[in-house]
Amino acid sequence: MNTLSYKTVSANRNTAHKNWVIIDADGATLGRLASKTAFLLRGKHKVDFTPHVDCGDNVIIINAEKIVLTGKKMTDKIYVRHTGYPGGQRFATPLEVLAKKPTAVVEKAIRGMLPKNRLGRELFRNLFVYAGNEHPHEAQKPQLLNLNELK
Repeated sequence: MNTLSYKTVSANRNTAHKNWVIIDADGATLGRLASKTAFLLRGKHKVDFTPHVDCGDNVIIINAEKIVLTGKKMTDKIYVRHTGYPGGQRFATPLEVLAKKPTAVVEKAIRGMLPKNRLGRELFRNLFVYAGNEHPHEAQKPQLLNLNELK
């Protein structure tokens, strides 16, 4: 019996096949968009998924300012941050954050769904979020992906 055929194949940095994908966030719900994007960034949709390796795709999100939050989350949800100084707790709603920096709401939602370690920080570098319809990654020949087709 040939035992070599039973070895588990793990991906590494050199053997990982990283694709470029575009996701249009126009009318997409924030949580569903974030969870499916994090799934793509991790590479969990690939056959050779390895938990400790960056084997996911590079994801470009366009039209980030046109995302949708269900219910009254646009005004009732609160993002909390701290400046590091005494009394430095700051609060903001998604409506305020979208007015200042439209990409921040999407980035924060996706970052929260990635691992909280070195790998998660490395995976986040594979995400590119743009407020408008234009992006500077045409040279990579990204493929348009429909979120509804992804499981």
